[in-house]
Amino acid sequence: MQTDAQTPAASQGMLWTGRIITGLVVLFMLFDSVTKIIKIPQVIEASARVGINANQVFWIGVTLLACVVFYVIPQTSVFGAILLAAYLGGAVCADVLTHQPVFNSCFAIAFGILAWLGLYLREPRVRALVPLMS
Repeated sequence: MQTDAQTPAASQGMLWTGRIITGLVVLFMLFDSVTKIIKIPQVIEASARVGINANQVFWIGVTLLACVVFYVIPQTSVFGAILLAAYLGGAVCADVLTHQPVFNSCFAIAFGILAWLGLYLREPRVRALVPLMS
């Protein structure tokens, strides 16, 4: 669908800032997924505190890895951001339901915001949908 109003091209600074933020989010999420897949004892212990058993941790890690792959591929990056937001929303829900420290939820919320911010700064399709600047 073509629109009359064109989204202005991103400046180089905006584009690189988006790429750097996206890279940091991807690195953290990859680290998180791999530690779940290989079942690091500290991850298993932390998951047990929110009621997740060791077998479920593996599949949660695989799910997160799939979300990150969708986020990294330019053609599916918007879908990947939606998946990451849903994943992180589930993490916040688990933390709230098990009365974990507020920092845990804030950390997940911050990464969700950063995932979308990185995408917004580097992706004209998202800027066209959400015109924060006029």
